[in-house]
Amino acid sequence: MKIAITSTGNNLEARLDNRFGRCPYFAVYDTESQSVEFIPNPKIENIEGAGPASFQLIASQGVGKVVSGEFGVKVKSLFDSLKIQLVVLDDPKKKKISDIIQMLNHKN
Repeated sequence: MKIAITSTGNNLEARLDNRFGRCPYFAVYDTESQSVEFIPNPKIENIEGAGPASFQLIASQGVGKVVSGEFGVKVKSLFDSLKIQLVVLDDPKKKKISDIIQMLNHKN
């Protein structure tokens, strides 16, 4: 399964970004190959609709789960329509992308 994680940077030491639509990067982790790809979020500067625009980018990656600090109301229904699971983590600023991947590996 592919899992998208909102990230403040493009490396494993970056922190989880609290904002889904306005995060600078998405870390897309593939649980089968154990590989991570960092995708820049081109919608970060959108005046309106950053969440739905970012949703399209993430949905096109074939993810089955998205991890972030929070999700807007508009995006929740979009993800629900594709049966993509949303995971909200408390206190996201303290969690590194590498820590989240380790946590996800323990759940699989």
